[in-house]
Amino acid sequence: MTVGPYPKPWPSGPQYDSSLLQDGDTRNVVDKYRYWSREAIISDLDQYRHPYHVAIENWEHDFNIGTVVRNANAFLAKGVHIVGKRKWNRRGAMVTDRYQHIHHHPTVQDFISWAGSEAITVIGIDNVPGSEQIETAEMPEKCVLVFGQEGPGLSEEMIKASKKILAITQYGSTRSINAGVASGIAMYEWLRQHSAN
Repeated sequence: MTVGPYPKPWPSGPQYDSSLLQDGDTRNVVDKYRYWSREAIISDLDQYRHPYHVAIENWEHDFNIGTVVRNANAFLAKGVHIVGKRKWNRRGAMVTDRYQHIHHHPTVQDFISWAGSEAITVIGIDNVPGSEQIETAEMPEKCVLVFGQEGPGLSEEMIKASKKILAITQYGSTRSINAGVASGIAMYEWLRQHSAN
């Protein structure tokens, strides 16, 4: 919702952006952050981010990455990791990438090295043979949920590097759902298990 210029007297505080107060705020942010600067919003979100991360493999410029980033913002993931090509289509993120910590890893090994250095468990999300159903599996509190790209899913290297692979139960005729949808389901399941902690 767009709001116009803030009527004077303006509110005081370091979180406010004077240009937004003067010209209005056209951003898609919750009311709490209306007229706040981008830096102030990020700083405030950093106080509440959950300890899980999300990652997506990007070998063929997957168009779902923007949706994954938008979901990560909605469900307040600590970080988003792009594995593979650095460039991705930001349109689907709807500008939420401006408020997320996004990291790039050129190879799976670089990504796995990062996870190991941070003691973060790698959990693959894919419906491959041997996977566990996400609705009955336990998800570690400190983990990174990894999604493959549209079509091929997770790479063999990422599957081998994952502590476990979780699958989302489906009931229709389609073999798979895209990473954007899968990420929202998986993040919500993590929150269901851990958000009360």
